Amino acid sequence: MGLFSKIKGEFIDIIEWLDSTNNTIVHRFERHNNEIKIGAKMTVRESQIAVFINEGTIADVFPPGMYTLKTENLPVLSTLKGWKYGFNSPFKAEVYFVNTKKFTDLKWGTPNPIMLRDPEFGPIRIRAFGAYEFRISDATAFIKGVAGTDGDFTTDEITNQLRNIIITRFTDAIGEAKIPILDMAANYDEVSELVGKKLIPEYAEYGVDMTKFLVSNISLPKNVEEALDKRSSMGVIGDLGKYQQFQTAEAMEAAANNPSGGGASEGMGLGMGMAMASQMMGSMNQPQQQGQQAANTPPPTPPTIAFHIVVNGQQQGPFDMNTLQQMVKSNQITKDTLVWKAGLANWIAANKAPELTSLFMAVPLPPPPIPPQ
Repeated sequence: MGLFSKIKGEFIDIIEWLDSTNNTIVHRFERHNNEIKIGAKMTVRESQIAVFINEGTIADVFPPGMYTLKTENLPVLSTLKGWKYGFNSPFKAEVYFVNTKKFTDLKWGTPNPIMLRDPEFGPIRIRAFGAYEFRISDATAFIKGVAGTDGDFTTDEITNQLRNIIITRFTDAIGEAKIPILDMAANYDEVSELVGKKLIPEYAEYGVDMTKFLVSNISLPKNVEEALDKRSSMGVIGDLGKYQQFQTAEAMEAAANNPSGGGASEGMGLGMGMAMASQMMGSMNQPQQQGQQAANTPPPTPPTIAFHIVVNGQQQGPFDMNTLQQMVKSNQITKDTLVWKAGLANWIAANKAPELTSLFMAVPLPPPPIPPQ
């Protein structure tokens, strides 16, 4: 190797990163032991941020663009290295490229069933699955708190932690929402939004922005789903008696259309016919039995009639008919006394109420005056 090639290999004058993967979040620019030349060209592409680190300390941060590296645009690094009066010699520093694009279609799911209390089914277990997206919103915070000095930090190294946060916050949100399990499917958007709001501030602590959170499925244990299917089937069938009659008629028709059945099919058809006739007779006798039972049952007690009355301008009562009869006999109630009962629009005179007319007819007339002697 010539002297010129050796000197050229010691300096770096082009800094860039072409991402050939779809899951790399942080990439350290590999310079080995080479030094970065003052005046070197650096290209930071869209969805990238370049971070200079000097001896473990984060220095200058570069958003997308093309840069010529010099002391003027490396103010923090210049201070850390003590370049008080400018510096034109090569220098050593670590350059990390942080990928700020959206990392999409990341899956999450509950490893174990979540226990909930459903208003219709009582205690129940559910599982949930979905997807989420995120991007790096604060490169320095992410490097400090998560990536560190990892030269190739991928999504695989953080998704476990992000999923753990999702499951915890999802369990908390679904418990607070108190949505019946049968209404879950109609509220996926609402549940997703509720969980997303809980995740945003927590992800921000890592320099991560949760851009989307989706619930794609909430399922019940297999045995519970089977029981629910049976319950739905019963609701579709409706009247079990009529359904049984229909099944019996279908079986009889199938047996009659099977000429190879011989005596066995005839016997089966006869048995089914007798069973169906018995069911039909039972259905016909049921109204008669209900009628006989109704005939042997006394009628309901008639409702008690009660009236309110006005005495000396004061409302009193209600009083039943026996009490009112005694009050008529003692002249506490007269034909002109105002009375009212439930169903009347206004107060009426006592002699205008059909129920009270007979009470006044039973009252004897006052005796005639005694003629003078």
